[in-house]
Formats: sequence, structure tokens, C-alpha cells
Amino acid sequence: MNNDKRGMHGIWNNRWTFILAATGSAVGLGNIWKFPYITGENGGGAFVLVYLLCILAAGIPVMLAEVLIGRKTRLSPIHALQSMTDEYEAPKFFRVIGWMGALAGFFILSFYSVIAGWTLEYIGEMAVGTFTGADGDKAGAVFNELLANPVMLTVYHTIFMILTAYVIARGVNKGLENTIRILMPLLFIMLVLLLGYAMTTEGFSQALHFLFDFDFSKLTGESIVVALGHSFFTLSLGMGAIMAYGAYMPEKESLGKTVMTVGFLDTLVALVAGIIVFSIVFTNNLEPGAGPGLMFVTFPLALGGLPGGDILGVAFFVLVAIAAWSSAISIAEPAVAWAVERGLGRVQATAVICGLAWLLGIGTVLSFNEWSEVKFFGKTIFDNLDFVSSNIMLPLGGILIAIFVGWFMKESHTAAQVDKDRSFIYNVWRVMVRFVSPIAVGYIFLNGLGVFG
Repeated sequence: MNNDKRGMHGIWNNRWTFILAATGSAVGLGNIWKFPYITGENGGGAFVLVYLLCILAAGIPVMLAEVLIGRKTRLSPIHALQSMTDEYEAPKFFRVIGWMGALAGFFILSFYSVIAGWTLEYIGEMAVGTFTGADGDKAGAVFNELLANPVMLTVYHTIFMILTAYVIARGVNKGLENTIRILMPLLFIMLVLLLGYAMTTEGFSQALHFLFDFDFSKLTGESIVVALGHSFFTLSLGMGAIMAYGAYMPEKESLGKTVMTVGFLDTLVALVAGIIVFSIVFTNNLEPGAGPGLMFVTFPLALGGLPGGDILGVAFFVLVAIAAWSSAISIAEPAVAWAVERGLGRVQATAVICGLAWLLGIGTVLSFNEWSEVKFFGKTIFDNLDFVSSNIMLPLGGILIAIFVGWFMKESHTAAQVDKDRSFIYNVWRVMVRFVSPIAVGYIFLNGLGVFG
């Protein structure tokens, strides 16, 4: 790749813009929807502790490695790895990192847009008081009716994809940067308001005990694997999103401090979301391990029985929609950046990538209704897209990124990007990225393939 491609996309105005953008990428449905229910399923506080340790041991080291590659090359992940393998005379096999990340992001965007579209429906349902005085049967019926309606799912999928494409098409500064500056502060404000409400509920104290009291007897081997996997996926690693955002990072900013800040904010959002959700769950004597339906069935049911619960519900689902939107933007960016480097205009590239992802997403829409019996390898189209991207492509990409940066890049070059003084933190990171992270993420990968049973 010629050097004239470097920096062609633009540069963030400062490190805080990158922090907000990367945090927006990391904070999505995984934090607000998935983290609370997997915490409930895996016993609470002990699981949270393991999750935090995994963020430090596996998530942040790989995240720093991705940002490092992005800033050094100023290219999309696909072209970045082509450039890097040539520069360090590494096996060309490592070029698969860029392609696999962009393809994984493309797959994820296709079904993520469908799932995120559900939040748009629930904003409206809460606004009109659908769940006021509702019982469990009605709450479940509303959700099932939505899934059974391919037309409505397609409408919301389309709206969400158009919102995502609009931001990406405007470019790094006018689109991504300006949008993130609005969305992320709004997300944080809404989190604080909802946390304030949670603190007034009877279940607030119980929620804190559930999340932060450590009972290791409730922890299983599977729980550790789930914590490790979620710590990795919640930071948007292995799909090229963080690498692409790293390419727009100002040259003189500290990567180590910046990535640590992103990891802290992402984890903070997950914990605050957990406090909010479980405060309401315990106040209403609901089951914390209710599973994926916690947000779309149990939560609306609980809010519908509260004074002002509809307003609170609208605020909550707007929060979830914003988080999902900021993540979807970052997921699409690597493939769009690559298409721009191949010569397409930004608007054309966005239309092609998002249009194809939208088309593939129709398969996910139909997986919940008309094609629910159409299965490959025993899984629906949605299940296959989720399994291949989340359990195979992302972990494998993470392993390869850690190995490439840890073993093939010159230490002087990694130090120049991360910490020229080679401080204690840099030395710890280097050990992590060379040894601990590949082993930890490798375990996720093998577990996802069912090697451990």
C-alpha cells in the first residue's frame, strides 16, 4: 500500500475524541443488554470480579495492540496488515487479520442492526403505555408478536441501518466525530439519571450486594469462560473497529493512558447498567437470571408497574438505542475505510457496505419467523452468523493480533508507539500481549469450537 493512502480518512481532533469514539464502539448492547443477564445467570459478584480481571489480562492488552497497528499505518485494517507484514517480513498469513476482522464486522452489523431495531419498537411501546399494568403473559406476547412480524422487523432494521450509514457517509470529522460528541455525553447523562432513580428504589442495596459480594461457590468453569469471552467482545476487539479508530488517533497522544481510559469507561458503563437493571429487578421481586429476555420482557414488565415507569422506560430504551448506534457505526467503519482506499467515494462506499449488510440482515429477520425452520449445521441463519463471527472470527483475530504485535513487531517500534521510556506498565503490557493474552483468548476460541466439551 502506497504511503499516500496514510491519513487519507482524517484525524481525531484530540485524544478525548478517540476515547469517546472507542468507548462508543465498546459500549453497546453487550454492556446494557447482555452483561446484566449473564451476571445474573452466573452468580453475581464473583463473576463480576473474574470479568474485571479478564478485562485487564486479555481485553486491554489486545486493545492496545490494535490501536498501535492502526496509528502506525493510518490505514484500514485490511491494508494495515498488508503493510505491516511487508515491513516486518512476517508470514503473509497474518494478513488474514484485516480481512477476517472486516468480514466479522460485516456479519455482526447485519444482525446487530436487526436486534438494535427492537429498541426502536420498545421506545414507542413504552411511550404509549403498552406495559402499564401488564402481566408477564402480555409482556411476553408483545415481544413474541414483534419477532413474528417480518415486516416490522425489516422496517426497524432499515431505519437503524440508514441512521448508521448517514453518520459514516459524512466522514471521520463531520460524521463520526460530530455524532460521537453528541451521543456519548447524552448516553452518560441518561445513565446518571437512571442511576439516580435506581438509588431511590428498595432493591438498590440488594443490587449492590449481588454485584459486589463475592461468593466463589457460585462460580463454575463455564462462568470463567463466559467472563473471559465477554471481556473480549465488549471492547469490540478482533473486528477491526478499534484498529480503524486507532488510525485516526493523533500522533503525539499516549496510547497506554488512552486505552486504559476506554477500558475503564466501558467497564463503568457495564457496572452502572447492572446496578440500574438489578435495582429494578430486585425491587419487583423478579429473577436476576432471567436470561436474554431480561431487557425485552422482564424489564418493561417491571417498569410498567411503577409510577412514571413509562417515562423511565422511554429513557432506558433511548439509552440502549444510542449505545447500539454508536457501536454499529464503529463496526461498519473498517469495511467502509477499505472501500474508500480502493477508490470509492465515502458515500458510495457506505452505500455499498451498509446496503449489503442490510440485505444479509434480512436473513436474520426471517430467522425469527418465516425461516425459523431453515437451518444449517443445526442453526438458523442468525445463529450461524453470530456463532461464526463471535466464537470463531473475533477470538482468532485477537490471538493473531497479540502474536503479531508481541512477536513480529520490533520492540523499538512498539515502544515508540506506546511508551518510549519503556516504563513498568509498558513492560507488563508486553508480557501480557506476548504470553497471557494469546493463551487467554485461545481458550475462548477453543471453547467456542466445543473443544472443552
